[in-house]
Amino acid sequence: MFVKRVGGVQWVFVALIGLLIAACVAIQAPADMGGAGEAPELTVYSGRNENLVGPLLERYQEVSGVTVNVRYGGTAELAATIMEEGQNSPADIFFGQDAGALGALSLAGRFTTLPAEILDRVDPRFQSGSGDWVGASGRARVFVYNSEMLSEDDLPNDIWALTEPQWRGKVGWAPTNGSFQAFVTAVRVLEGEDRARAWLEAMIANDVQVYTKNTPIVEATGRGEIELGLVNHYYLYRFLAEDPDFQARNHHPAAGDAGAMINVAGVGILDTAKDRAAAEAFVAFLLSDEAQTYFSAETNEYPLVPGVPTTAAGLLPLAEVNTPDIDLTDLDDLQGTLQLLQEVNALQ
Repeated sequence: MFVKRVGGVQWVFVALIGLLIAACVAIQAPADMGGAGEAPELTVYSGRNENLVGPLLERYQEVSGVTVNVRYGGTAELAATIMEEGQNSPADIFFGQDAGALGALSLAGRFTTLPAEILDRVDPRFQSGSGDWVGASGRARVFVYNSEMLSEDDLPNDIWALTEPQWRGKVGWAPTNGSFQAFVTAVRVLEGEDRARAWLEAMIANDVQVYTKNTPIVEATGRGEIELGLVNHYYLYRFLAEDPDFQARNHHPAAGDAGAMINVAGVGILDTAKDRAAAEAFVAFLLSDEAQTYFSAETNEYPLVPGVPTTAAGLLPLAEVNTPDIDLTDLDDLQGTLQLLQEVNALQ
């Protein structure tokens, strides 16, 4: 289907036609998209929600002349679909919500290598070590805390401190949520299976409070139901936009363990791509200053291209976040994480 305009998101590009020019010319993406007299066409499998990225993909279609056909769905579901479809997949681009699914496709050899001009736009921390996918926006794991009940000096700087008696019954998590599961996968990669199991068991023994997803955790923190929650950074800004006096703030744990990881939404060109030049131009567009500004302004995510400012008030600059040393491609073992969570009864 064609990309459709989604209401409720208002944003303006300074120079509409400059978008594709900036994306393609600035990083020297090929210009000969499609054959003579033939309009380029791309099929994008998007694990990113239509309400979130639909306006961005629609704008790309308008300024580029490329027909963008989008299949929306869950990131893991679409990655599995691409695997099942094999070389019969109609997909040219995979636009994933998290690095785990990108890593799974990368390790399966389903992506093709991106040009250096594209990869050089983004810090190596936020792309595949083999150069076949690249992050488009970032989400930091944080401790959201009640700012009336706690001060910065009260806050722990690693996930292990949350297992201590002083935090009993005061911390919230969402074990069925995809971002939490990616975080647990990072704990497994960084510290090993036994340590990950020990942390989960210690948190459960410490009466961690269970929620369905990030938003209820932030809400519960703000009203004092819990003192601290494990979430992605941008959820807080949705509450602050409605009520600047909302009593919660974000804390980036300074120890640099998995509690401070930055996961990414990212993009790769599949080995079934029919028009390589058009696919590269699309990836280039997602890394243009204009598209990066869209992610910053509309989603409060981190733009990953240096020099593009964040717009959320008080958001810690990306360069100041002490992230763990991890290849995000290694977050591919979701099944192993689900099995571990089931074994410790975290999903009950």
